[in-house]
Amino acid sequence: MTIELIGDRWSLVVLRDLIFGTRTRFREMLQHNIEGIASNVLASRLKKLTEAGLLVRSPHPEHRQGFDYFLTEPAIQLVPLIVELGAWGSDWLPTTPELAERARMLSNGGDDLRERLMDELRSIHIHHRGPSSGGVLASLDAVSANAST
Repeated sequence: MTIELIGDRWSLVVLRDLIFGTRTRFREMLQHNIEGIASNVLASRLKKLTEAGLLVRSPHPEHRQGFDYFLTEPAIQLVPLIVELGAWGSDWLPTTPELAERARMLSNGGDDLRERLMDELRSIHIHHRGPSSGGVLASLDAVSANAST
């Protein structure tokens, strides 16, 4: 059942981008997706993930026709699985140094780091607070920046 829901490439990419990025609007997700997802595919996956209860769609307060997509608790519970998939990929597949460093940091950080990331995601996606400047996501961005220099 899980594979049927998130096993296609694009569903995992959308979840990854919502977990590790701060972009919650359709246009932002479309423009900043490194794989170049097509708009119809993104719309389809957002609808599928929303209907499955992994995302909620909320009207954007500043744009009448815009919507934000937020992770729900079941999606946040996928973080350990996605971290392990990333660690496996960085060990066995070609990737950029930035992504490899992020995957290593998350994998080596253990359960404590994953729990802190999940708490940060709850704050952002469920309680609608901005990302913390000293949080796990900021640390991941710093690791990526250092790896690219």
